[in-house]
Amino acid sequence: MANRICIPDWEYRERIKRAAKMVADRGLDVMVVSSTESDYANARYFSGFWPLFERAGVAIAANGDAALLVGPECIIFAQDVAKIDKIFCLKEFRESADPSYPELTPSTFREVFKAIGVCGENIKIGLGSYIECTLPIFEGLRDSFPNAEIVKCNDIMVDLRKIKSENELACIQEGFRIIELATDEVIRCLKPGVTELEMVGVAQRVIYENGAEYEGLPMYVFSEASTRHAISRSSYKQIGKGDIVQLNLSAKIDGYSPAIGLPVIMGKLSEDRRAYIDFCLKAHDWTCERIKAGVMASDIAKDFYKLYEENGYKDAFVYGPCHGTGMIEVEPPWMETISDYPLEENMTFQVDTFISGPTFGTRWEKGIVVTKDGCRSMTDYLKKGIIELDF
Repeated sequence: MANRICIPDWEYRERIKRAAKMVADRGLDVMVVSSTESDYANARYFSGFWPLFERAGVAIAANGDAALLVGPECIIFAQDVAKIDKIFCLKEFRESADPSYPELTPSTFREVFKAIGVCGENIKIGLGSYIECTLPIFEGLRDSFPNAEIVKCNDIMVDLRKIKSENELACIQEGFRIIELATDEVIRCLKPGVTELEMVGVAQRVIYENGAEYEGLPMYVFSEASTRHAISRSSYKQIGKGDIVQLNLSAKIDGYSPAIGLPVIMGKLSEDRRAYIDFCLKAHDWTCERIKAGVMASDIAKDFYKLYEENGYKDAFVYGPCHGTGMIEVEPPWMETISDYPLEENMTFQVDTFISGPTFGTRWEKGIVVTKDGCRSMTDYLKKGIIELDF
């Protein structure tokens, strides 16, 4: 695809260089990041490689050398697409069906580390994606280096990924362009009798037709009672006249995964329901008005929670007001009442305002970029306000 918006090869090399310096500054000999098919971000951040079924990892030495680690079935795929030259097949990165591969002679972590200049027994290994480090991966490290000190260093990856480059912002912005098209088409196709899953299918067709590589998250269209779910899946439920329908649609561009969320009403809203949805939108706008570089994330989150309390919606509060976004639609850092870090220019967040009532819920969600004097919305779609369809 000519002129495709993507991350250039040189930026992958720069990422490894920056990571290596942070590894050295922390007194580590090497950092290992791991990824799964569903949370691929840390390995893809350095290598451009996104595994299927299996796991993947990247080892980065303090000297600046790096290697991509994949399972037996992904090795040729990785060799064809990865931005890292040194690629190793390790059984520890196999798929969850746990095949034995009796004819395979895999590499070991000791061989990988030697290839990137990490030798010795009493080395210090950092786990850059602790949650994605499966037990087989951890045991493989321990078996190869029984005398090593293995420590968590997730903060290195948060620091690397939290400030977005111009190329990253371009990928995210392109995702929003495509999501707007998909949202328009889903709303056009909404009518009583269609199912939630049919509408997801409409969105999938549009994002792929317009250049997305995948969904940025498992897209959903909920109606009525299921709109109370903070996380759920669409179903075969038919959408009816008068229903509240919640959309959350997304598009992935070279790994970057923004989303737009909004309610659509299949008719006219009753006043009691309008109060919930109006408050949620006002809380969303309230959050955007307070975001700017230098503000403490915890201050926004504390006042956001007070807003729910003071307006009688404490019991409807689930989380908020923002979460980081980028390669994964929900990535660190979160913006919570204990998030004692200042906002910085070119941090990206999804302003994710969710309220779960007794019989229905609603979410207003969009992506923003932190600026010196405020924030820049990456989509104007929510300015449409509450959409009420006429049937």
